Amino acid sequence: MEKRISEKGSQKTEQKSSCGCGCKPASSATPAKGGCSCENTKEVKIDFLYLDLSVCSRCQGTESTLIQSLEEVAKLLASAGYRVKLNKIHINSIETAIAHRFVSSPTIRVNGVDIVSNTLESECKDCGDFCGDTVDCRDWLYEGKRYTEPPKEMVINAILKSVYAPSQVSKHKDAYVVPDNIVKFFAAKKAKHGNV
Repeated sequence: MEKRISEKGSQKTEQKSSCGCGCKPASSATPAKGGCSCENTKEVKIDFLYLDLSVCSRCQGTESTLIQSLEEVAKLLASAGYRVKLNKIHINSIETAIAHRFVSSPTIRVNGVDIVSNTLESECKDCGDFCGDTVDCRDWLYEGKRYTEPPKEMVINAILKSVYAPSQVSKHKDAYVVPDNIVKFFAAKKAKHGNV
């Protein structure tokens, strides 16, 4: 957060610019929460897509890591004129999966692009117990090691890379088909819990 000091007569007043772009907020207006209201601010859109936060430790751990990562990187991005917008998207139906072209749970996207280019999965006991069948959830590959929750360094690096070296990969041009694993999750959940 940048501080600007101006003098009014002999009295000094301090105005704060939360975006880091150097703008001077209007005296009667307060910048929008999470950034400034000026036109210089660029938005970094982070999507966190998940199947279940109530029991899935992978989804819970990924959410926690993402929030910690954003806390660390937000100040740097704000000082460079970026505002971070986090969208938490609960994939609670096949229709929602289709609408968001959901591939694996959990997923982190920066500006619409998944932070990992390939999908690795392994059996998730939490989701399997929840829905009553064997279900796979995402694994994260970082520096040659496989994790069930992404390391914070992986998330931070992916966010910064997406901002400062955006991927040349086109977004969502291939035909989308709901992965069998997602179909299986919802069918088993419905069989066990009904239309919850």
